[in-house]
Amino acid sequence: MRKTQLDLMVPIPVRRALHKLGQDIRDARLRRRISTAVMAERASISRTTLNKIEKGDLGVSLGNYANVLFVLGMAERLGDLADVRTDAVGLELIDARLPQRIRKPRAPKSERKSGGKSSQSGQKSKA
Repeated sequence: MRKTQLDLMVPIPVRRALHKLGQDIRDARLRRRISTAVMAERASISRTTLNKIEKGDLGVSLGNYANVLFVLGMAERLGDLADVRTDAVGLELIDARLPQRIRKPRAPKSERKSGGKSSQSGQKSKA
């Protein structure tokens, strides 16, 4: 198998995940007894593209993967891939940024110098 430039740029765990996804899609199609021709037609893709998806090809668009998952009745799970409720690293980072205690906001400088009174209250106007 010839390695393309795209294959070399993608991390190994990503390649493995796409390969597994492709195998799982193929297994799901076979369990449903759907031929490649029917599956490709329902997903509005060519049989060649379906073959690439089932091999976990990196060059196939996410939209095509989503169409195939929709045909298999699995598209609703696609929306949960990056759900914020399951983002452990993101949640830990948010928790780390929480303040240890909440302080009352400081008064503007003009109010601090005059003891909280406005600076014009004790002066006569020069009009």
